[in-house]
Amino acid sequence: MIHLIKHSMLAITLSTSTTLAAPPATSTSDTETVPIEASVTYKQVPLDAPSASDKRSLRIDWTRPADWQASDARGAVVFFHGGGWVGGKPGQFAEHSTALADLGLVCFRVEYRLLDRKNGEPPTDCVEDASDAMRFIRGSAKRFGIDPHRIACGGGSAGGHLAAYLGMMDDEEVDGVSRKADALLLFNPVYDNGPGQWGAKRVGEQTDQYSPAHNITSDDPPAIVFLGESDALIPMATAERFQQRSQQADLVSELHTYPDQPHGFFNVHVADGKYFDDTLGKSIAFLKRLGWMDAK
Repeated sequence: MIHLIKHSMLAITLSTSTTLAAPPATSTSDTETVPIEASVTYKQVPLDAPSASDKRSLRIDWTRPADWQASDARGAVVFFHGGGWVGGKPGQFAEHSTALADLGLVCFRVEYRLLDRKNGEPPTDCVEDASDAMRFIRGSAKRFGIDPHRIACGGGSAGGHLAAYLGMMDDEEVDGVSRKADALLLFNPVYDNGPGQWGAKRVGEQTDQYSPAHNITSDDPPAIVFLGESDALIPMATAERFQQRSQQADLVSELHTYPDQPHGFFNVHVADGKYFDDTLGKSIAFLKRLGWMDAK
């Protein structure tokens, strides 16, 4: 089933304890014929133990086309993994990244801080890291060979929440660099965190600060959403309501639903990749319609 739609400020800033690193200067050789993988540290954060003065690095894994050059201005996709804000790894979207890089895009997979399973704290660290990662990537666009105005955010489940957060929340610039996504690829996203919805217990009375579905405005980016009709976390009504609110804001969006499919149906290892291929193909067609699939 296909449903169609048309094409922002939580006060989170870089703290004095946060350090942003610069991406390395890289190049490709003429003999390379497959996408190239690399990693870069985008931020350092305090460790909980043994001392608050100790730091750990957060990384971004990135995949670039074989013919990539730093002088390019390619479209890009920034992926956030799922896992309920308490688990998961950036590698969830490795296959998506490779496939899109084959078509000329540069793809990024963000490591972000996870929440403690034992307490009910809101995803403050998660959205802060997602915001910092997006600004880091956009601020380094010339080093990454990407167009700073063609950076999509994608993610599944809680990662879909983070991607939608960067699309729907009011923007917050740091040193003149925006965190706002230019398009959204959302795979069973938990983007409604209001009463009775997933994540509501963690968000509590701060729905307006954390729930993308409650922050839809006319300056938000185009979006494509994928949802299994048997998803135990996200009812169909939630996705339809999100679409209705988007339509009221005159936004471009697509909603694709899949009969009998549960949460996480889109992952590459499910059903021999059947739904991975389908959702990826629809994502590619969506980006083509936006004019993002030109090689450079």
